[in-house]
Amino acid sequence: MRSVGTVLALVVLATLVATFARRWRIPAPSLLVVAGLAVALLPGTPPIEISPDVIGLVVLPPLLYASAEDVPWRELKAVWQPVGILAIGLVLASAAAVGWVASRVTPLSWQMAFVLGAVLASTDPVAVTALGRRLALPPRVQVLVQAESLFNDATSLVLFRVAVSIAVASAAADWGAAGDEFVVLAGGGTVIGAAVAYVVTLIRRRTEDPVLETVIALVTPYAAYVLAEGAHTSGVTSVVVAGVVLGGRGDRLTNARIRLQLHAVYGTVVFLLESVVFSLIGLALPAQVRALSDGDRAWPLYALAVAGTLIAVRLLWLAPLSAVVQRKGGTHRVNWRVPMVLTWAGTRGVLPLAAALSIPEVTKSGATLADRPLVLVLTTSVVVVTLVVQGFTLAPVVRRSGIALEPDHTEREEASARCRLADAGIRRLDELAELEAVPDVVLDRLRRGLNARLDDARDRLSDDNGVAHTESADLVYRQLRRDLIAVEAVELQRLYDDHSISDTTRRRLQRSLDLEEARLADV
Repeated sequence: MRSVGTVLALVVLATLVATFARRWRIPAPSLLVVAGLAVALLPGTPPIEISPDVIGLVVLPPLLYASAEDVPWRELKAVWQPVGILAIGLVLASAAAVGWVASRVTPLSWQMAFVLGAVLASTDPVAVTALGRRLALPPRVQVLVQAESLFNDATSLVLFRVAVSIAVASAAADWGAAGDEFVVLAGGGTVIGAAVAYVVTLIRRRTEDPVLETVIALVTPYAAYVLAEGAHTSGVTSVVVAGVVLGGRGDRLTNARIRLQLHAVYGTVVFLLESVVFSLIGLALPAQVRALSDGDRAWPLYALAVAGTLIAVRLLWLAPLSAVVQRKGGTHRVNWRVPMVLTWAGTRGVLPLAAALSIPEVTKSGATLADRPLVLVLTTSVVVVTLVVQGFTLAPVVRRSGIALEPDHTEREEASARCRLADAGIRRLDELAELEAVPDVVLDRLRRGLNARLDDARDRLSDDNGVAHTESADLVYRQLRRDLIAVEAVELQRLYDDHSISDTTRRRLQRSLDLEEARLADV
């Protein structure tokens, strides 16, 4: 009952925090961490212990899946090379740098310093997605940050397993075996995730029940994760691959009503899980600090040193990579603000915390792993620092960088796309008029509606404006309007395939079409 009460209290806290975050226009994850930390410091607050199994099995799969679904396949194909470099090279460089700095400035042994480096080497997709949700970054920059955080798990997980085996079993590092394990983790997770996506696609194409569709959507990330972990591959990679594949085909698997329902359900689930997990990060830190020995009281300085190392290594790695990418793209003057934004967007979050919590408490010989509490505190504190400091300042950094898309740009792109969709609908009406198979009164009504959309895209279709319509005419009207919506959906996909609009605009307009189609079905 105590755990249930804790979760309910976290949900209430998260709802209040999210309300203020939207009003103050600040990132909710950062404010949730601060709120959790403030609550934990209140007298009488019971200590909070986080189970790695709960985070890994209950929280992570749906959050990872939701993040992966938001990654557009078209932009992902365009940035796969720098993503691969970051997912492998930057993770290795970050782990080595943090391990070296930690062994120098903290009381950690070199083995446990290596463990700390492996834990903090990768960015966190949950935090990156949550913080970047309201930023107007260019599509490729946004996808690069998200994809890096989604696909660097296999590298950091292999490093973590090697580091833990050295610290716990006093075994020598077998880098040849580590390379083989990386192939198994990444390759096996990719295959299982793609297989799950294929099976789910077959099922969803044959299902039109909204309840079953919702259950399938909720179960999919857990199935991908459990199957991959059971096969001793990367569950995170499996969930990410399944999410990317299904996210790119979601509009073709279901109808408008089901898509709207899934959007609402998954939005609620993601909000609740993100709220709980970010609050827990702040709540857990004070109890972890109290478990430290007297010799570890300088942990705040250690945490700042480690966080500074992560930021410095990331900037030193991204600056030349960004210069090469921009020059290959034909840019003569390199924009150094892009690597700065990419550096500041590389926050840590749930995944590093789950990895740190899974560190064994005793060695293979049965002795207590003395440095484990300090590694746990440093991991949580670095997560808090990145979420709070980088989270609160990320939006100003993006604005000052000058790379953010102006609101007018997005509005112009959307307005232009809406005009193209309406034009496609009018052309279809002209074809129907030539066939003379549809009553003129219905054609006129549809034409008025489409012409109005050219002037004001958000205007709903008006009533009959004094023209009497029979019940049969209304039925024909609804059928033809649905036909026009299908034509507009095809045109929308063509605009996206031709690179005329961004994925953000495509998703927004598809949702608008879904809403209208759902309203027509309710009439």
